[in-house]
Amino acid sequence: MTADPGRRGRVTRLTDRHAECGELDRLVDGVRAGESRALVVRGEPGVGKTALLEYLSGRAASQGCRVERAAGVQSEMELAFAGLHQLCAPILDRAERLPEPQRDALCTALGIAAGAPPDRFLVGLAVLSLLSEVAGEYPLICLIDDAQWLDEASAQALGFAARRLAADPVG
Repeated sequence: MTADPGRRGRVTRLTDRHAECGELDRLVDGVRAGESRALVVRGEPGVGKTALLEYLSGRAASQGCRVERAAGVQSEMELAFAGLHQLCAPILDRAERLPEPQRDALCTALGIAAGAPPDRFLVGLAVLSLLSEVAGEYPLICLIDDAQWLDEASAQALGFAARRLAADPVG
């Protein structure tokens, strides 16, 4: 493998990972064709899951997709919506376009607005709407690394959105 973390947006070359790269290429092609896709990469620590995500990031960027990322962090597992904040922070400028209840729930969840703990259903809907809004401009690939370390609230919201993506170019 030749993986250089400083090479974001460039395709990483992987050795003997033809089947896996082919699957990731098909994901990008499907998203670029206007389809929604979800894919989980599983494996033991050290087998190259992060390198595959780097490959996907580079491939997607080279094909005109917007790429957003988050990574689970063990020390943040008890911080509700910490992972969601990583993923959504760069695209929060689109939050103003969300329905008010969703926008309020998301802004409260991410600490942008004060309020009571938000309804998690509304947060999930807000994430779905936000991803769809961004995908209306560019095909969108969301990469979540080390998902086992995501906080429960983020994992629930992202899972909710992934299961409901229909005709949006989001992977």
